[in-house]
Amino acid sequence: MSAVTGPVSLHDAIPRHEPGGDNYLTHERGFLSWALTLDHKRIALMYMGGILMAFFTGGIFAIIVRTMLWHPLEPVLSATGEVLNTAALTKAHDLYNHFFTLHGAVMVFMFIIPSVPAIFGNFILPMQLGAKDVAFPRLNLLSFYLWCSGGLFFLYILLTGIFHIALGVDFPGGFGLDTGWTFYTPYSDAKAQGAVVAATLAVFMLGFSSILTGVNFIATIHMLRPKGMTWFKMPLFLWALYATSVIQILATPVLGITVLLLCAERALGIGIFDPALGGDPILFQHFFWFYSHPAVYIMILPAMGVISEIIVAFSRKHIFGYSFIAMSSLAIALLSFFVWGHHMFISGQSPLTNAIFSLITFAVAIPSAVKVFNWLGTLYKADIRLKAPMLYALGFIMLFTIGGLTGLFLGMLAVDVHLTNTYFIVAHFHYVMMGSTLFAFIGGMYYWWPKMFGKMYSERFALVAFVCVFIGFNLTFFPQFIAGSQGMPRRYASYPAQFTDYHRASTIGAYTMATGLVLVLLSWIHSLRLGKKAPANPWGANTLEWRSSSPPPHDNFKETLVADDPYNLFGWKEDVAAGEWIYDAKAAAEGESHSAH
Repeated sequence: MSAVTGPVSLHDAIPRHEPGGDNYLTHERGFLSWALTLDHKRIALMYMGGILMAFFTGGIFAIIVRTMLWHPLEPVLSATGEVLNTAALTKAHDLYNHFFTLHGAVMVFMFIIPSVPAIFGNFILPMQLGAKDVAFPRLNLLSFYLWCSGGLFFLYILLTGIFHIALGVDFPGGFGLDTGWTFYTPYSDAKAQGAVVAATLAVFMLGFSSILTGVNFIATIHMLRPKGMTWFKMPLFLWALYATSVIQILATPVLGITVLLLCAERALGIGIFDPALGGDPILFQHFFWFYSHPAVYIMILPAMGVISEIIVAFSRKHIFGYSFIAMSSLAIALLSFFVWGHHMFISGQSPLTNAIFSLITFAVAIPSAVKVFNWLGTLYKADIRLKAPMLYALGFIMLFTIGGLTGLFLGMLAVDVHLTNTYFIVAHFHYVMMGSTLFAFIGGMYYWWPKMFGKMYSERFALVAFVCVFIGFNLTFFPQFIAGSQGMPRRYASYPAQFTDYHRASTIGAYTMATGLVLVLLSWIHSLRLGKKAPANPWGANTLEWRSSSPPPHDNFKETLVADDPYNLFGWKEDVAAGEWIYDAKAAAEGESHSAH
């Protein structure tokens, strides 16, 4: 940070762009200026557009699935007991399988995994380093186009099956996919129908995008840290992205190899996973979960980094236990590679193998708990500001805690036998992945929105949306814990009648949550059209991205920055009347000295 003496207005301490002035949004104009841009901020916004479209596509099919489950599908019987609606039942079941697969695959591969790293990682990571861009800007653009190509191809394949069943319309490339998002064999082996090969190749392309992003982030953090930013003076968001990038580079190639082996088996008749050819379907599960359990942390670790930044800014307090939170990110990344077998407790593994995986499953919960306890320690006796980002951060802590604690049930061998493949798993997965990651994503959008677009949003609008999303989410998934514990199986288009009330509660919750998410989108649109101009630092945070104007210039900063403690907030004083924060360098130095002691 530049040397500043005495109380200085933030508008004087930080370069500012007047309305209509040059910034990264207006630096160049025209389609090609965006399509061929190397500016990490513009690439982040292009990712944002694509990922939000994928999210709402997956959400639409989630609503369709929940609507289909409003009541169980029952056969119509004749006087002699003959089923009269066999064709209709078969069509309904096939449609459900395709809707279910499309929802899961799009949400996992096109929203949850790329959302925080691709949008906030691309936009914020270089700025938190005081850098002008990522280490490899052209590689960054390539990874975006790989994601676009793989995603569009994937959506095309998935939608062809729905059009084939519902309308009888055929498209080149096959008849969709009904394997579920996991591509489990034998659902996906050579005897299965559908465009399995094309869909897995699309996943292969999405995986390469993830790998390239991870390489870029690691290189950027290693090479472009500014003067004064040692490893233990990095913002915790950067630690989370670093740990995530390690997982992306080491785990994602396993998924690529797995889907290529599946393609080779289908195309060449080589026995790998198909028992009829001498293969082993359980081998596919080992390969898939060796990637997909670390992928769980690709989804959640960046979200945890977002939460650390939000909690500090809105509690007006230095993060509690910085080193423990930073090291817990690396511990999660390491341990995530050793727990894949807990997805396979009933697959026929030896009792010893199951016991080892159970033990490691409990161990991986420790670094996650460290983060939660340190966040709560930060909140203790803090000056908490309940703005929209903080509401979503607190919601994240609650949902992640519920998801994490229910995961301990699944780590216990005897309990897992009863709960595996029930709706208890569905609820646990959504609380950890969809609930926690989604809440962190929306919270991060509100937190960095003023920086990205230079506009403030309506707090009242955001509050109403949060209430709908929070109530809707819990009404959707909490009843599924109860239904699952009573034996309700997952992945079925129908169910026994005694579970009807649970499903209807979930469906009502899904519509409530969808209403809240639409309100979130409308609040962002409202901000872009009618929002007040944002100051450079609307939250009084101390990480380097807030040292630039809102929105930032093309090259991010007009001067070379020197980093200090990113969570030393003592220098920032709120001027409520002016709607800005004032920086006092002397108070910052005194506060840092006090913290050191």
